Amino acid sequence: MTMDAQPEIPNRSFRIRLSASVPSLTQWTLGALAWGAAMAFSCLLSITILRWTPYAHERQLLLLFFVGGVLAWLIALPLVRFFSLGRPAETRLAAALLFLSAGTVGMTAYLFAVEYRAFYAQWHAPFGTKIWAYQYAYTTASAFYQFAILGLRFYFPLGLLLVVAASILLARRSR
Repeated sequence: MTMDAQPEIPNRSFRIRLSASVPSLTQWTLGALAWGAAMAFSCLLSITILRWTPYAHERQLLLLFFVGGVLAWLIALPLVRFFSLGRPAETRLAAALLFLSAGTVGMTAYLFAVEYRAFYAQWHAPFGTKIWAYQYAYTTASAFYQFAILGLRFYFPLGLLLVVAASILLARRSR
């Protein structure tokens, strides 16, 4: 075996893993729409259980959770497939739980932060200044914090059950 052939083996393995991690278009799109609908339904159920009264923003909140779920699925599915390819069932389940739950919460919080930032941008300094950078960073951080305090409750109780069920299905499929 020559010295030149040794670095090629990990690259080939990486390329194989990368190409195997790309899901079919049907699995990607239908899964994303189903996951987004499931997260919106989880939010709606939580609103009903909590008897949350400000229904004026219910549609926007459901849309936020739907789009967050769709984007999370589009990102999480290839990551789950990449990191769980050829691994034992426990590793596949752990990868699915990690990427799907963190992706869903992270993308929904990010969308909330973008909306939050857009609202407060009218009072911020001009774009590109040092003050603007501080305002942007702190506004975004406070939006993530506010979502963690107020928004995570809309994933319970149904969202938790759905992420476990979807992770089990993904772990079974990505052998």
